[in-house]
Amino acid sequence: MSEILQISQLGNPILRQQAQPIHDVQDERIQKLIDDLIATAVAENGVGIAAPQVARSYRLFIVASRPTLRYPNAPSMSHTPMINPRIIGHSTEVVKDWEGCLSVPGIRGLVPRYQTIEVEYTTRDGKLEKQELTDFVARIFQHEYDHLEGMVFLDRLETTKDIITEQEYQKIIV
Repeated sequence: MSEILQISQLGNPILRQQAQPIHDVQDERIQKLIDDLIATAVAENGVGIAAPQVARSYRLFIVASRPTLRYPNAPSMSHTPMINPRIIGHSTEVVKDWEGCLSVPGIRGLVPRYQTIEVEYTTRDGKLEKQELTDFVARIFQHEYDHLEGMVFLDRLETTKDIITEQEYQKIIV
């Protein structure tokens, strides 16, 4: 049975550490962690979640774009576990847009990200997958990938003037 895990908050040292690669995708602990990450993302209205956000130092995250209160215009896709993900190419075009994070509650930032990325990752079945991601889904991937590198979205801001509260963000998107 899936478990909803506690989200590590900004200041927890695990959010600043580089996550460790997963060597055995079929390990039952990894498979359970995938299910728990999905359950936690759903419970917290997240469109993505990385293992370090639940105090697990693994190169694993879930991309789960769907419309939520936090991202009402997000496209819908199924929850996609990505193990040992890599960015293998990207566009030259960079776009700034608002991001928030379950580990940084109450704050939004205007973050520059590549518009299009080419990625590679292992599925929960052990298959190597390559994909091109664009727009919001590419943004989610880059945000979650940063968690595996010990970064949070605030590290990507060009200026602190690009920070607002969640309350003010909600006024802009309605």
